[in-house]
Amino acid sequence: MPDVVDLIMADHREVERLFDELKNHPEKRPLLVPVLSAVLTAHSRAEEDSVYPVARDEADEADEVAHSQEEHVEAEELLAKLIDTDPASPEFDRVLEELVEDVTHHVEEEEAKVLPGMRSRLADSRRQELGKAFAESRARHFGELPGQATRDELLAQARNAGLSGASGLSKEQLRQQLHSS
Repeated sequence: MPDVVDLIMADHREVERLFDELKNHPEKRPLLVPVLSAVLTAHSRAEEDSVYPVARDEADEADEVAHSQEEHVEAEELLAKLIDTDPASPEFDRVLEELVEDVTHHVEEEEAKVLPGMRSRLADSRRQELGKAFAESRARHFGELPGQATRDELLAQARNAGLSGASGLSKEQLRQQLHSS
């Protein structure tokens, strides 16, 4: 089974490729936006439920995980907005550029801080085990839309973000807490 760090980085390269296609081939946007949405949403959910808890608890990356989780929430909001924007409009270019900037920043930070920490602090066998869990989670979440996280997924995001007292909150309260943090 591949190393979880390698799988995450491969997804990052695929998202970058999709961004380039969206920017350079406007005629493909109606076909590419659902692909980007599927890849990015599944990747984020898999990191949130399979990778971030381990990075936080076993690789001593709590601060970085909390920051990464906040960036996931922001990217998901922009992705939902992109889906609802006419691909031929100037607004689409603006939202796409903001999404590209946010995700690129997130990827750079994750690849500079969280992933090297996981590579150095977790055994090869643990990273392979996480690779399997990440791949299975990503497959389960493939096709989900941004903004449609379950209460349990929002609770995992709240834990990743370091929000205390989240277990007693409703789904809507969790969503509000995550978006205000």
